[in-house]
Amino acid sequence: MSGPPPPQQQPSDEEIRRQRAEAEAIKQKALAMLLDSEARQRLTNIKMVKPDLASAVENYLINAATTGRLNRALTDKELKQILLSIQQPKREFKINRL
Repeated sequence: MSGPPPPQQQPSDEEIRRQRAEAEAIKQKALAMLLDSEARQRLTNIKMVKPDLASAVENYLINAATTGRLNRALTDKELKQILLSIQQPKREFKINRL
């Protein structure tokens, strides 16, 4: 009979940080190949103001590249189109005064 499996060690905080930094470095390297310099700068600017939107765009681009739908660097104009398609439409409120 075999005993219980050996307890798995939880990764240390330092190891978790290192893995996250490594994953982020790979992500940035992929984005550098998928975006031209103007588009990369735009995405960096967006990341400062709307990090959630920038993250959604980054994930979309990486997914598109891994599935073969994106095989060249996008221009700034093309990135703008993607941003428009991903962004939630703004709601308009009309206030009627009596």
